[in-house]
Amino acid sequence: MPASPLDLTPFGARVPRAEDEVATICRNLLRIDSSNYGDGSGPGERAAAEHVAALLAEVGFEPELFESAPGRTTVVTRWAGEDPSRPALVLHGHTDVVPAEASDWSVPPFSGEELDGYLWGRGAVDMKDMDAMMLSVVREMVRTGKKPARDVVLAFFADEEAGGRMGARYAVDHRPDLFEGASEAISEVGGFSVDVAGRRTYLIQSAEKGLAWLRLLAEGTAGHGSQVNADNAVVRLAEAVVRVGRHTWPMSLSPTVRALLSGVADLTGLPFDPENPQSVDALVAALGPAARFVGATTSATSHPTQLSAGYKANVVPARAEAILDVRYLPGQGEETLAEIARLAGDGVRVETLHYDVSLETPFEGDLVDVMVAALAAEDPDAAVLPYMLSAGTDNKSLSRLGIVGYGFVPLRLPAELDFPAMFHGVDERVPIESLRFGTRVLRRLLERC
Repeated sequence: MPASPLDLTPFGARVPRAEDEVATICRNLLRIDSSNYGDGSGPGERAAAEHVAALLAEVGFEPELFESAPGRTTVVTRWAGEDPSRPALVLHGHTDVVPAEASDWSVPPFSGEELDGYLWGRGAVDMKDMDAMMLSVVREMVRTGKKPARDVVLAFFADEEAGGRMGARYAVDHRPDLFEGASEAISEVGGFSVDVAGRRTYLIQSAEKGLAWLRLLAEGTAGHGSQVNADNAVVRLAEAVVRVGRHTWPMSLSPTVRALLSGVADLTGLPFDPENPQSVDALVAALGPAARFVGATTSATSHPTQLSAGYKANVVPARAEAILDVRYLPGQGEETLAEIARLAGDGVRVETLHYDVSLETPFEGDLVDVMVAALAAEDPDAAVLPYMLSAGTDNKSLSRLGIVGYGFVPLRLPAELDFPAMFHGVDERVPIESLRFGTRVLRRLLERC
């Protein structure tokens, strides 16, 4: 029988370094299809969760697997630290990925191919790269008898790509005991490098926009398509969608965004006037491809993403609906939703499908200092700045327990790589050398956190 593509090569008595194991672990995770379609129709996370649990059990952990529904599996275990009296750190990832259309890709999206120094596959940056870095570092430290500076809760959640209701949110609501005593958390979409005026700069995520997935529902008078009808639900909805989609939200810079742009100004020599949109736009543009992330954090955003109406060409339907993806700035949730309702107008109802909090924490404190120092030890000439994520992570769910979250997946990236395009994109891939770099930084962090 041929070997399973998920089999790890035995290392005998030699303890493998995390740098040497991380690519194998990442490749094997990429070969597991854990696509999350958002409606429960995907394969689920069970196979990936069992693989993660086996890697943890191999070095002596007793991980707990639990499900919010069949196949929607989360893995959690606790790692004793040198000083158990200190509040614990939650180090977490997610094992689900967004779907991939194989015909669009240069390689099969679940092949985990190594090509041109990269690992290719759905989840390579979102976020099986960090899952692999976590696992490889933890396995090395346990095998060599090293402990983290404090207790660490290792969590690999299901369902992050659909808002976390079946993963992190379920764990927080049903198993808060697993996170007892934890005060801080580290997860995805931060810690990666960008080129700013020729200087490598790492962006640590210390804030997230809030999330509202909304339904616009218009109702009218049904009738034959050949008759006069001044009460057409489709027309009413279309007008509302245009108003929402074309709305220009006012610029509003949070403390995190101000700190980031001030740092970019120092690196580039460009002026920073927080009241001048042209000044802000120029500084955002100086971040290169990362401007796609950062540019969306200077204001709220509202994008129509789905439309549905009718069932026959010659029938005017009685109702029509649209789905909106709205991202609001910290502290502006209520006013953003109020503005959406105003834009929708009379005769269009706004319903909330999913709502989650925004997050923002000052870029200071012991954990921030350790993250910055760990990066500096491996890349001493680089700069480090905070930023706000325009999307969201499972830190939103953990915040319900009072846990403060950061995004820190340390990756030293080639300046020419359009890294933000990798998230949910075609031909998603991560440099193997970046994974190796990340294990070294993560090891330093865990030894000092």
